[in-house]
Amino acid sequence: MDARAETDVAHVAAAIGDPSRAKVLLALAGGGALPASALAAEAGVGNSTISGHLARLLDARLLTVELDGRHRYYRLATTDVARALEQLALIARPLPVRSLNEDTRAKALLRARLCYDHLAGRLGVAVMCALQEREILAAERTGSGGGSPDADAGSGPGGTGAGSLDVAYVLTPHGRQELAAFGVETDRLPRRRASVRYCVDWAEQRHHLAGALGAALTARLFDLEWLRHGKYRRVVHLTDAGREGLATTFGVRGDQVE
Repeated sequence: MDARAETDVAHVAAAIGDPSRAKVLLALAGGGALPASALAAEAGVGNSTISGHLARLLDARLLTVELDGRHRYYRLATTDVARALEQLALIARPLPVRSLNEDTRAKALLRARLCYDHLAGRLGVAVMCALQEREILAAERTGSGGGSPDADAGSGPGGTGAGSLDVAYVLTPHGRQELAAFGVETDRLPRRRASVRYCVDWAEQRHHLAGALGAALTARLFDLEWLRHGKYRRVVHLTDAGREGLATTFGVRGDQVE
């Protein structure tokens, strides 16, 4: 029997399971890198304490560290870590809201946020739906399951040719033309990751677009200043230009994202 057939899930789960370390991971779930001091503030611990937490997360291969002169910056090790956090949120109980600031942040996260490098929340789901309605993406069942792909979207994550839902989203020839006109060159997407994937959005229990295409589309929205970063980590806001542009370009209605 291959000794590598089993994986040490308990080791990773224990690393995530501490509340302070979970806050560190969630602070980095919107992409980018942060120094230990910023992560200590996010976790609500001192600078002397955060070093032990970061060492534990590095040992579990959940984080990587980058050196910039005398400074160290930490980021999630892979996009799979961000997707795992999103999936854990599907089965986790919501945290109690104890202040107006926490209520404001929670509502902003539900409305629109980054899931590592792609758009999530109500806005992300609305864009995913619009791409299907415009026949830019086509949903294909890869197994014998029936019904619409979003009907049982809470079942699990997936992507092209994978996932417990037996559904794959494919980019149509029409979609390639539409996205090229929008400024997203699908032929230039990085080949090291799947072009079209989806996450099951923990808040909406429906799919939002991930993968290289999700990242490229989100980057384009920022380039056009249709999206801007919010006050809280991971939170993004749709600008007035973005609201009008998404409605005109993809048919995303305002009532879908408010």
